[in-house]
Amino acid sequence: MERPIVGITMGDAAGVGPEIIVKALTVPEVYKSSRPLVIGDADRLRRAAAIVGAGVEIGVVNGPEDAGFTFGVIDCVDLDCVPADLPFGELSAQAGEGAYRFIERAVALAVERRIDAICTAPLNKEALHAAGHRYPGHTELLAELTGTDEVSMMLSAPKLRVIHVTTHIGLVDAVRRIEAGLVERTVRRGHATLIKAGIDAPRIAVCGINPHAGENGLFGHGEEEEKVVPAIERLRADGIDAQGPLPADTVFFRAVRGDFDLVVAMYHDQGHGPVKVMGLEAGVNITVGLPVIRTSVDHGTAFDIAGTGRADHASLLEAIRQAVELAPERVDDGGRGQ
Repeated sequence: MERPIVGITMGDAAGVGPEIIVKALTVPEVYKSSRPLVIGDADRLRRAAAIVGAGVEIGVVNGPEDAGFTFGVIDCVDLDCVPADLPFGELSAQAGEGAYRFIERAVALAVERRIDAICTAPLNKEALHAAGHRYPGHTELLAELTGTDEVSMMLSAPKLRVIHVTTHIGLVDAVRRIEAGLVERTVRRGHATLIKAGIDAPRIAVCGINPHAGENGLFGHGEEEEKVVPAIERLRADGIDAQGPLPADTVFFRAVRGDFDLVVAMYHDQGHGPVKVMGLEAGVNITVGLPVIRTSVDHGTAFDIAGTGRADHASLLEAIRQAVELAPERVDDGGRGQ
């Protein structure tokens, strides 16, 4: 089978994205499993290569058809939109605009089936907003660019996967938004993703909303019975192994122990906290429900260390690996570079 083409967006050019991309693409194993293609700014990558001391060449290409995918040469679709003197570690509308344009081009390539998956380096929400693009983050931006009405955020760390019913909204608003149909659709998206990843019969734990999952009405106002139980009943009737609502204070421990393949969190911090305790350097963010494959590092732009060469690229390596795992198979290798 042909190695999938993974489009890696550079993210915010003032952050650690350029550095972690260069570091990741000096790992030979990446080229053995994929054909990486950076969508970003070639000069910024050259500057990052100098910072991290990487002896690689940055090759400018118009698209994947022109790329050699050869170890030692980082192929870059160069949008040439980052000023040469843009400082690392500082909020910039120019960097926010660049981050938007990198994603926009990657989505176009993915929709045209010229790349097989998108893997994103981090962007900065304030910089994105300063450039006039008002999105809470990558997930919502990707949904709009692909014309997708509803997507889910899945976080994956060693021994723990979490999918979120709601994400970037306040807690009060999240409780209002949660309803049985949304819970059911979220579980189904997660189930389908795990099936695609090779888990034949995923075991899925669904969190409650209130402490102790409401404890039979003792806490809350019946949210579990109204918003969660009907979804679980419908899912189980369709043969999906969804269990719950379960208390969130113990379910993540049980998942790490191996009882479940996926935990369904009701709101942002309920799911993010446990995953990030497992280690920021190994976490991956997967957008579930898009017509294209998208994975991402599970950390931010790290302005405090950007430009120093100290950023850890482990999360990006794992994000590339999972993009390869989820990407549609290509039939013919065509003899393209090793």
